[in-house]
Amino acid sequence: MAQKTIAGKTVEVNAEGYLENPSDWTKEIAVEIADEIGIRLTDKHFEVLDYLRKEHAAGTQLSVRRVGKSGITDIKGLYELFPGGPLKYSSKIAGIPKPASCV
Repeated sequence: MAQKTIAGKTVEVNAEGYLENPSDWTKEIAVEIADEIGIRLTDKHFEVLDYLRKEHAAGTQLSVRRVGKSGITDIKGLYELFPGGPLKYSSKIAGIPKPASCV
């Protein structure tokens, strides 16, 4: 575990840069993490991030398929929003742990 300052806030992150405490998350932190990955966030991105945060808080096992059935975007759309690792990157930006299904 390490400390990192993101968007002016010092937070605990794991070795892969995921927030240790989802309650530290802010939209400003999301924008800065997304910038590091090379993703410019839109309202659609934030809809997905809000969905992931709610599902994580409810204890739901997250998967690309589940997000694809959320009604927010389909699987193809998720890949377009978060290229190169849709669930891995969207979870990181949402401030929640990396899902077990991600390598």
